[in-house]
Amino acid sequence: MTVTSGGPAPALHAELEVLETGPLSLLQDLGRPGLAAYGVGRSGAADRGAFLLGARLLGQGPGHAAVEVTHGGLVMRARGSVTVVLTGAPAPASVDGRPAPHAAPFLLRAGQTLRLGPPVAGLRTYLSVRGGFAVEPVLGSRSTDILSGIGPPPLRPGDVLPVEPPVGEPTVDVAPVAPPTDGLVVLQAVLGPRADWLADPTALGEQTWTVSSRSDRVGLRLEGTALAWHPDRADDELPSEGVVRGAVQVPAGGQPVLFLADHPVTGGYPVVAVVVETDVDRAAQAVPGQQLRLRLQPP
Repeated sequence: MTVTSGGPAPALHAELEVLETGPLSLLQDLGRPGLAAYGVGRSGAADRGAFLLGARLLGQGPGHAAVEVTHGGLVMRARGSVTVVLTGAPAPASVDGRPAPHAAPFLLRAGQTLRLGPPVAGLRTYLSVRGGFAVEPVLGSRSTDILSGIGPPPLRPGDVLPVEPPVGEPTVDVAPVAPPTDGLVVLQAVLGPRADWLADPTALGEQTWTVSSRSDRVGLRLEGTALAWHPDRADDELPSEGVVRGAVQVPAGGQPVLFLADHPVTGGYPVVAVVVETDVDRAAQAVPGQQLRLRLQPP
């Protein structure tokens, strides 16, 4: 499949052919903000900071989509030369068998093959290209929402991603950014708005949770000692209400779910805390099996 933009054919600069995708490789940008009233979630890059860093390092705006690679495994061959940069989880990368840098733009020459291994820490790596991918937007975005199915399909071997002519100039050789931790992840969270639905709201922050293998872009599922609902709420029902990225919802089973980029527009279980915006990107880099704690702040 060749993924191209609609309308007049763009003046293409190069193409990247997908040879292997790893567990999951998706096109992502900053998503579709402002459409929740129509039942359309925002989606977009799970680690927005890493995505935006890629754009800045290439000297271009944030409107160009990148490839979000979950746990490595992406292999692409260049048809024409293109400048690329890798950000997010530092995956061992090579070009025709030679090491390639992280958080530093480099030229992928025509015919060369870029290969990403599993990250040594973190989960999601972003491949951004100078000029951006010429992919048809859906509702104003090139992001893939795995919950609703809106947006381009996940990449598959044989896909060809056209690259538009370069815009801007890379201005930084390398960004000295700290990699995601492979140890305990500590996130700041604010209690509420439904903390009173728990028998003991502070219990959410008093234990170390384990990131479940059932986690995905919709939510980070946390495993630990189940949180009990308050006895006064045992027979109550909560109408569905809007939720945001970073909301921590506690279903009846007591195992929290921390919503990520592809979260539903509404939820029917109490949201007992919300992770602060600056920490949600770090949640998106948590690996199944990793330990996680929520440091609670009063509302």
